[in-house]
Amino acid sequence: MADLGDPKAALHHYLQATRDDLIWKLEGLSEREARLPRTATGNNLLGVLKHCLNVEAGYFGPTFGREFPTPEELVPMQAYDEDPQADWYAREDETKDGLIDLYRRIGVFADQTIEQLPLDAPGRVPWWQPGGQIVTLQRIIIHVTADLARHAGHADIMREQHDTAIGLRRENTNVPHDYDWPAYVTKLTKLADRFE
Repeated sequence: MADLGDPKAALHHYLQATRDDLIWKLEGLSEREARLPRTATGNNLLGVLKHCLNVEAGYFGPTFGREFPTPEELVPMQAYDEDPQADWYAREDETKDGLIDLYRRIGVFADQTIEQLPLDAPGRVPWWQPGGQIVTLQRIIIHVTADLARHAGHADIMREQHDTAIGLRRENTNVPHDYDWPAYVTKLTKLADRFE
């Protein structure tokens, strides 16, 4: 268990918990189920994971003068010129298990950056606007954790819509068990209908 009284350890702990949650939302899904678009803009569970792994590789790599050892596994920056959604879906040659493995390896790579540098270590985000590119490791850990948490929320909803798998974490769903969800939804619908 991390010493959550230490700021760096606490930040790192929440980043890792969010990574684990994203991977958990893909457990038990077939390739098709993981890839299937679940929103009008094509969001899908495997695409969310692929986006997040590219986010981490960028922010904990080039921002601090590091490069992921196998950059050919990542979406290259020029790919976004052709397809701005290039990191939001798995290509035919990519698999769910392969992307999960890649995300775990990127987590190790990002963790090395976090472990090797102090929180006030300077970095530069080259794709941010001039004048705002200079950052610290602390800011990047917070930025990436917030970004991943937002996407973990997307994954929560998409997975619930798929098979009602819900919860904060595998070991602690933070959701009442044996609750009459249909009755609850009916109650909320009736409340909403009062405002037609």
